[in-house]
Amino acid sequence: MDEMFDRLQAVVDRYDELNELISDPEVIADTRRFMELSKEEADLRDTVEAYRKYQKVTGQIDEDNEMLREKLDDDMSAMVKDELKELEPQKAKLEDQIRVLLLPKDPNDDKNIVMEIHGAAGGDEASLFAADLFNMYSRYAEKQGWQVEVVDKNETEVGGFKEIVMLISGDKVYSKLKYESGAHRVQRVPVTESAGRLHTSTATVGVMPEAEDVDIDINPKDIRTDVYRSSGAGGQHINKTSSAVRMTHLPTGIVVAMQDERSQQQNRAKAMQILRARVYNYYHEQEESAYDEKRKSAVGTGDRSERIRTYNYPQNRVTDHRIGLTLNKLDKIMNGDLDDIIDALILYDQTQKMEQLNNG
Repeated sequence: MDEMFDRLQAVVDRYDELNELISDPEVIADTRRFMELSKEEADLRDTVEAYRKYQKVTGQIDEDNEMLREKLDDDMSAMVKDELKELEPQKAKLEDQIRVLLLPKDPNDDKNIVMEIHGAAGGDEASLFAADLFNMYSRYAEKQGWQVEVVDKNETEVGGFKEIVMLISGDKVYSKLKYESGAHRVQRVPVTESAGRLHTSTATVGVMPEAEDVDIDINPKDIRTDVYRSSGAGGQHINKTSSAVRMTHLPTGIVVAMQDERSQQQNRAKAMQILRARVYNYYHEQEESAYDEKRKSAVGTGDRSERIRTYNYPQNRVTDHRIGLTLNKLDKIMNGDLDDIIDALILYDQTQKMEQLNNG
């Protein structure tokens, strides 16, 4: 406990120092430094506010206990005891909140994401399920006030997606969607199935933090860029110029092809955005796997081959296999009501990290 308060005091001292720095005219004049320090100040704010509230509550508890040691009349004594009954649970709740706030933060939590959804095993039905997942995440993003931009898609004849890539931007997107990476399994009677038999299909989801120049420095010499003509949709709008772009990152072999935009310049910019995220994610995952297994989070940030969730339509049921959570409201979840699942995953992850911290 003492160690926690030492850490808290260090956070408060740094917070006060940051507030002085960001009001310094020299710092204000240096836009990049001002932005970095402002972000650090914002990251510490919740912890400092919780700690100050905690100090206020514990101060009041000490005062009340001191009063009870004095000779009070019955009414006054009852009033102080009632106040203590209210303050003690507040103190315990604030302690829990502070412990969570002091957990090591994922540096990517504030980032926007690139999300890729692929129809996997199951042919047409898998592509339709990929489209359902795309709609589910789009609706969830809308409820969060986030923006969704489709940057690439490969549609199937039945109206599904072999692959769809989107950029989701807004407040702390990665912190909420990072647990979605993995294989999602659906059990239902496909619309394409005349005999009415239950089928199992899968789609994979990949979630990557959007990488900025400061996150990863890609040497232009490491990128091979090929340009070619867009194929066009159903033979229409076929481009007479080479506007489609394929970028290959030579050290990792990662390839991004982009032909959705009208001009080569737009396709280049989009391809680079996706390539940067994939390369950053590739190196980030390598670092993660280098950690000791017991230090890795049990819910992880997901290997795409790992089956993480099953969506059972006949029983209106969704099960997250990593934390053993089953909810009988698949219809609501597919409509973007993902809060119950995401909150449970975050809480589980925090609990695991807390145990690891306590066990040293």
